[in-house]
Amino acid sequence: MRPFSSLLVLAAALSAASIAQAAEVAPRPVVEGVAKAIADNYYDAAKGAAVAGQLRAEAAKGAYDRLTDPRDLATALGDRLRPLDHHFNVSWSPPSTDASPPGPAPAAAPAQAADPFRRGNYGVRRVEILGGNLGYIDLRMFAEFEFGQANQPARKAIEAALQMVANTDAVIIDLRDNGGGSPAMVGYLTSAFTPKGADIYNTFHYREGTQSEAPKDWYPAPRLDVPLYVLTSGRTGSAAEALAYTLKNARRAVIVGEASGGAANPGGPVPVAGGFKIFVSNGSPVSPITKTNWEGDGVQPDVAVASAKALDTARALALETVLKTASGPSAQDTRWALEAIRAEAAPPTAKPLGDYVGSYGAIEIVQVDGRIAMKRGRRPINVLLPLGGESFTVQGEPSRRVVFERDAKGAVTAFEAVTSDGGGSRFRREAAPAS
Repeated sequence: MRPFSSLLVLAAALSAASIAQAAEVAPRPVVEGVAKAIADNYYDAAKGAAVAGQLRAEAAKGAYDRLTDPRDLATALGDRLRPLDHHFNVSWSPPSTDASPPGPAPAAAPAQAADPFRRGNYGVRRVEILGGNLGYIDLRMFAEFEFGQANQPARKAIEAALQMVANTDAVIIDLRDNGGGSPAMVGYLTSAFTPKGADIYNTFHYREGTQSEAPKDWYPAPRLDVPLYVLTSGRTGSAAEALAYTLKNARRAVIVGEASGGAANPGGPVPVAGGFKIFVSNGSPVSPITKTNWEGDGVQPDVAVASAKALDTARALALETVLKTASGPSAQDTRWALEAIRAEAAPPTAKPLGDYVGSYGAIEIVQVDGRIAMKRGRRPINVLLPLGGESFTVQGEPSRRVVFERDAKGAVTAFEAVTSDGGGSRFRREAAPAS
């Protein structure tokens, strides 16, 4: 299958040579090359011919003649074309002019050392178990792999991530900074949360025919009942949108955040003379459920919030969902995690912090940036967030709480450190030294 290519991958950093003053170019031949690339490769031949005709007509009228700096010309052409297809992108890099020095060729660097996919862990940026036993996978790209080869690095990376969250009560997949990549990864990851053989996968339409996004190898242990949340933003593009779109339409995941970028049509870069390249979409997906795709409009969230708040929102939604069926100690842990999320956004307690500050045996209660915290020897300080009354949650560790005690005169005399499974220890406050 032809891979998706994200705009992020295409927008590679300019070399030092390209930052310097670029040599001037004649715009009209470049525009002709871009037009020909579109006419020859765009998945919709009629539309491709029409777009190419528009560019040629504009060039003939001198619309691009003033853009003799190749960087400016690339930007202008990209801006002109992108509204027609969100994958259109024109880039330029200076042709290499370095002559090989005399003598033996230098030894080639190991291929792995320069592999951006390996260095990016094949898109798996972070996997974490969040408070309340929520699985979190931060995916920054969908790395390509071929089915039928179980030991490929990209496949092993996503399988390792899924294995780490295999025992969680809900899963959150973060695509807010994911520009896309491989449709193979889309199909395989979808199969980790949906029934085998479900008719939910996009079919790509090319000039040469069609091909389904359904995986050729199915994930062996799909989690069909675990609550699933997918985070999106305006930077979510291409294959990342395909995953969100498929799971949303299958009613398998709740999409949280902002509408995605709206780049549905896969393709690849086509070289043009003079160091120019244009990304041309050579296919277009169609969902069996919606009979269309997300081009232009993007994938619309089920829960619309600013992307910066999407994770906290999804965490709260997940915990609320899990609580509906949880019981016993696990329900207590889930409830505490939900209350901790709310406490993170709450203002500091209105009670005087000085009431709590002091020594409690081996533990000191101190003030840190307008909050109180526990300090024990050289251990990291634990900030306490107010829950109401005399109860506080430990920031970042919602299964732990601190409950202070006061005497009849209102003075704080002790606190109890408790855990969601019922454990606890009590620490009495030492008397203040006589003045």
